[in-house]
Amino acid sequence: MTQDVSRRTLLKGGGAALAGLTALQVSGPAHAFPGHADEQVLPWLDQPTEPPFPDTRFLKWEELDSYFTDPEKFMIVSHYFNPAVDATAFRLGIGGLVARPQSLSLADLKARPRREVTFTLECSGNHGYPFVIGAIGNARWAGTPLAPLLQRAGVREQGTEVVFWGADFGPVTIRDNSGVVKSLPTDAASPVPTDIDLTITEQFARSMSLEEALNGDNLLCYEMNGVPLPREHGFPLRLIAPGWYGVANVKWLTRIEVMDQRYAGRFMARDYVTIREQTREGQTVWTFNTVKHARLKSAPAKVTRRRNRYAIMGAAWGAPISEVEVQVDDGPWRTADLDDHRHENGGSRDRSGFAWRFWTLDWGRPPAGEHTIRSRAYDHDGNLQPPPDDPYLAAKVTFWESNGQIGRRVAIPADSS
Repeated sequence: MTQDVSRRTLLKGGGAALAGLTALQVSGPAHAFPGHADEQVLPWLDQPTEPPFPDTRFLKWEELDSYFTDPEKFMIVSHYFNPAVDATAFRLGIGGLVARPQSLSLADLKARPRREVTFTLECSGNHGYPFVIGAIGNARWAGTPLAPLLQRAGVREQGTEVVFWGADFGPVTIRDNSGVVKSLPTDAASPVPTDIDLTITEQFARSMSLEEALNGDNLLCYEMNGVPLPREHGFPLRLIAPGWYGVANVKWLTRIEVMDQRYAGRFMARDYVTIREQTREGQTVWTFNTVKHARLKSAPAKVTRRRNRYAIMGAAWGAPISEVEVQVDDGPWRTADLDDHRHENGGSRDRSGFAWRFWTLDWGRPPAGEHTIRSRAYDHDGNLQPPPDDPYLAAKVTFWESNGQIGRRVAIPADSS
């Protein structure tokens, strides 16, 4: 980043910047995006600049052409590094406040009941910066349910929190005003420092409540679209928590620990925390909330031209989708056609609401020139994806959980009539 970034922008970046974007790679059966082979895709005028972070790759919306995201189009960002875990020596430990600690090999896990879920995984920082608009992808995940293993371990009565530890780790510098008091000078005449930087090595970890961990949707995942997890996506084992933002889906999972208090590591209490400014009785109050569950959202993916007729296509996710509306410029909102939850082979897609739905709007023959396209999604409970100036979003000073309506700009050529 440049040195003239504002304090508010730095707040939005957080200490980890985008280091928490979950990396995915997919393969296997794909369902083509609605359309025709002879369509021409128009380029968006508001293409994002390259992200100022190394080793990143985001989905390019105008290249979206399959229900399961192509590995070459899926975002890649890691927290610390991609550890090489030996699958033959791998053991998953389940311990802490349990009556019967567990140590399970990969073969042990694969011998247990297998379950699949189609889940669209989005980073909570997606659309938080102008250059981060494709931190998302959809895959079919397979593994064994987590809840029966916790129940077999016998969580003790005082257990309330479940921590998931990954094999990746790295140095973290924090400001410590109290933990090193023993090293401060005892001479009253000596100056006392106001802050002290402390560098530690921290292992990646995320947690959720015991009740949340026992949700039957959570998987200890070892397959992605029918193949073993690639190394960069958590091989040999990762947590898949459908309905949660990407950071909660811990990769390279090695240990599960039951605790009697909230875990407050870097990715729970310092980064991936949404900060909001609110006014209560004339006073400014700041609220802090850990990023957890995904939010209702949609985005225009691409505009296509075929025989001088245009279509707008996109995706919606974050909840079971009931309707998507599209607005062009300042015109009326028009209802888009949703896909029918069917695979190319005739089988039903996932209906749980964990996977995205594609939508299409017949735009007809729009006038030449520049246009702004915006979409908004409704879920089955009637909730609406909020506009960008929604007070709840406007009060947010961090970039996490930015699910406001997204506008994209496109130019219709003069020869379109």
